[in-house]
Amino acid sequence: MTNPVLIEVTRGTTVESRHRGTFALVDGAGRVVASAGDIDAPVFPRSAVKALQALPLVENGWADRYGLAPAELALACASHSGEAIHTETALGTLRKLGLDEAALECGAHWPTARTAAAALIRDDRAPSALHNNCSGKHAGFLCLACGLKAEPRGYVGREHRVQRTVKDALVAAYGHDLDEATSGTDGCSIPTYAVPLRHLARAFARFGSGEAWPRERAAAAARLRSAVAAYPLLVAGTGRLDTDLMAHFGERVFTKTGAEGVFCAALPERGWGLALKCDDGATRASEAILLHLLEAAIAWTPDDRAALATRHDPVMRNWNGIEVGRLRPTEAIGAALAGVA
Repeated sequence: MTNPVLIEVTRGTTVESRHRGTFALVDGAGRVVASAGDIDAPVFPRSAVKALQALPLVENGWADRYGLAPAELALACASHSGEAIHTETALGTLRKLGLDEAALECGAHWPTARTAAAALIRDDRAPSALHNNCSGKHAGFLCLACGLKAEPRGYVGREHRVQRTVKDALVAAYGHDLDEATSGTDGCSIPTYAVPLRHLARAFARFGSGEAWPRERAAAAARLRSAVAAYPLLVAGTGRLDTDLMAHFGERVFTKTGAEGVFCAALPERGWGLALKCDDGATRASEAILLHLLEAAIAWTPDDRAALATRHDPVMRNWNGIEVGRLRPTEAIGAALAGVA
C-alpha cells in the first residue's frame, strides 16, 4: 500500500515537494476515529514513546523512593535541546542516585540549541553525555536500575533487567507482542521495536485516559502528564514544537516527537491517542501533519489559532525574509478527518 501525500511544499504557486505519510487517531478501546495510509505497517516509534518507557519508574514507586521532582520526571520523558536547564536537571537526578554523568551510556553530542552549543565553544568545552537529548531518559533508566537493585553498568543492553522491564511496559501499553517484532538499536543505544501505528495510537489514548489500565499505571501516566504540563520547557526546549504546544494547551494535550518523522499525542479530554509517521522522515512535514490533526481533534478556539498561527500555517522564507512558499495540507488529510467531530 502506498501512503497518501499529506503535505505539499510550494515554491510560488508550484508544488515543489510532497511528503507521504500515515496517521491513526484511535480511542482507548482501539476504535479508529480517523486514519490515512497503512496504519497496520510497523514503524519504529523512536523517542516518541519516552513517556511510556518512564511508566515503570513511577508505577513501581522508584521515582518516589529516590525523591524525583516533577521537573526530573518531565525530563525523563524528554528529547531535550541541551540547554543549561536540561543538563542541570539530568545531573540533579543522577546525584540523587549517588551517580554522576559518567554513569550515562547514551553517548555525547552537541546540543541542538544553538545558544547552548555556542556557550560550549566559547568556553572551549566539549559536550558531555548530559547534553545528549536522551540524558533525562537515561537518568530515569539509572533510577530504574537502582530500584530493581540491578547493576547499573550495561543498562542499555537488550537483556539487561532495565530494558526487559521497559519492554514489558511497552507491550502492556501497546497491547501488542514485541517478541517477534522487528527490532533495532536507537540513537541512544537502547533497543527499539517496530509497532503498528494503530497500536501506538491506542497506547497514547490510554496514556491520556487510563482506560483499561490498572489503577497504578493510570496514576503513573497522569503524574507524568502533569509533570510535563508543568515543565514544558524540559520536555523539548526553547522554540521547539512539543514545548510550545504543551505550554499553550497544558494538560489538554500531550505530544512527543520521535526521530524520522514520528509524532505521538494523547488527548485526555477526548480519550483519543494519535500516532503519525512521515514516510521520508521529514520533521517539517510531521509537525505540519500533527498541527492539522490536533486542530480537528480538539476543536481549536480563535485564541488557539492566533497563538499557534505561525506553527499551523508555516511560511517558507529565503535568507532575505522574502516569502517563497508554504507548507500546506492536502485533500487527503481533510478527507480522512471529515467525520471527526
